[in-house]
Amino acid sequence: MDVLLWITAVSGLGWLYLTLCHGWFWRTDVRLADPAPPPPGGVSVAVIVPARDEAEVLGDSLPTLLAQDFPGRAEVFLVDDGSTDGTGELAARLDTGQGAAGRVPLTVTTPGEPPAGWTGKVWALRHGVEAVGEVDWILFTDADIAHAPDSLARLVGEAERDRLDLLSVMARLRTHTRWEKLIVPAFVYFFGKLFPFRRVNRPTSRVAAAAGGCVLVRRTALERAGGVAVIRDAVIDDVSLGTAIKRAGGRIRLVLADGPERHVDSVRPYPALADLWNMVARSAFAQLRHSWLLLAGTVLGLALVYLAAPVALVVGIVGADPALALLGLAVWALMSATYVPMVRYYARPAVEAVLLPLAATLYLGMTVHSAVRHARGRGAAWKGRTYPAPAD
Repeated sequence: MDVLLWITAVSGLGWLYLTLCHGWFWRTDVRLADPAPPPPGGVSVAVIVPARDEAEVLGDSLPTLLAQDFPGRAEVFLVDDGSTDGTGELAARLDTGQGAAGRVPLTVTTPGEPPAGWTGKVWALRHGVEAVGEVDWILFTDADIAHAPDSLARLVGEAERDRLDLLSVMARLRTHTRWEKLIVPAFVYFFGKLFPFRRVNRPTSRVAAAAGGCVLVRRTALERAGGVAVIRDAVIDDVSLGTAIKRAGGRIRLVLADGPERHVDSVRPYPALADLWNMVARSAFAQLRHSWLLLAGTVLGLALVYLAAPVALVVGIVGADPALALLGLAVWALMSATYVPMVRYYARPAVEAVLLPLAATLYLGMTVHSAVRHARGRGAAWKGRTYPAPAD
């Protein structure tokens, strides 16, 4: 009992630090400017959409890009990365008649198989960058992301006004199914804890990140950082790109998406636990830099931070130890309080914040499974491709 009491006390001190001193990571008020600054006239933007077997979602996302209300010059480049489900053909059909209606023009292109040392998505991005020619801005957006009609104008307007080199929006993910409702808010919460948005956005901070579903980057800043070639082997390409731009002296900003009326939303469904599990497990070990030592530390850290308090509460009640039970309850309450803003951001009842330890336990399992997959030679497997750890 005494050992568990001390462990829970340490967990409580950890939560006090995280709540007050970790970049206010739990807040959800870091958003795009409202009202949105208008983009300057004459600015040009190329939208690059890497797509591999995305026919299931493309019908809900691509039309929103072709319908952008943008005052400057814009064009969409869909890079069909070896799809076998008719992604490129579907994109061409969706584009039929759009140009005549004054919509954003679309070009469908294909890069061929990536050479050794390149991940497929980054190779597709490189191909798209080479295809766009001279533009002021490049928007990298995933094939499952649907945009509000003013999305491009808002992004460019804010980036130009504040002289940013990269502006990224963490898209609002789906929370329709039971598992999505449990895991998705925690996914964004954990991402924010790893990369507190306020620290990412502070020029003097070394913390850097981006959210790959929606990344607007100044073309000259991308070239100054070495182009997408500098992240050629990155599995977590969004964080790597944000880091590369910031290290090259660029100003970056990461924000959460706004509400449904001004959306940057993912339309990709994750109907089963296995779908969400694979989404996380494919890159979790890469986030730990393929280090078994970091994996061990992460497992111990997750257990201490998220599981000590619930265990203390249960053991304290069963063992008739009120001090242990009250401490466990207090730490669990503080933990849940930091999670409430994210739960409410996803329009879920605040009471669901008490499920954070359960979500953390699932993420712990996903992280361990990611390492096991790597040990078995499967690495970061995604849509028929497997990426081993980068060579040192």
